[in-house]
Amino acid sequence: MAPSAHHIRSVTEAYLARHPDERDSLSVLFVVLSASDDPTNRKTFPAHVTCSAVVIDGDRRVLHIVHKASGKLLAPGGHNEADDRHLRDAALRELHEEAGIPPSAVVPLSGFEDVPLDIDVHTIDANPSKDEPAHHHVDFRWGFLLGAEHAVTLQEEEVDGYEWRSFTSAASPTVRSKLALLP
Repeated sequence: MAPSAHHIRSVTEAYLARHPDERDSLSVLFVVLSASDDPTNRKTFPAHVTCSAVVIDGDRRVLHIVHKASGKLLAPGGHNEADDRHLRDAALRELHEEAGIPPSAVVPLSGFEDVPLDIDVHTIDANPSKDEPAHHHVDFRWGFLLGAEHAVTLQEEEVDGYEWRSFTSAASPTVRSKLALLP
């Protein structure tokens, strides 16, 4: 069963307890959570929830992959599926699917076991071939430490390449600012 609206609201409120100044930027999420549609379904508009894995290696670098759909360098991630019970589960599944890193190879960042490192709202262009209007992804970005060196094995259908970047050169400005606060 996909993450429930109750679970999403609970995780969001825990996140906002740490980042109260971000409440306004998540207003579209609260609109979706107050509706009757599944907030994790990719056909829920004007927004739906996605999840990503911000993976940090022993050299304090962040894994980025090149998503074919957007051509952008991003954290491994994507849409929730019916078997994802919790938001963090979706991030771990996407990490395994896209980068070949199994959930057993990572551990949540200390203090972020049940709270995402970042929640970002970004616009997705309309895609007439998928009958999707322009909409927003509300991306719950979960922080993980890579427990040991593990080879990255890309899912070639969705991913074109990868690179490890320093905290200061992480692709997302909001993730970059939160990584700067880590000890």
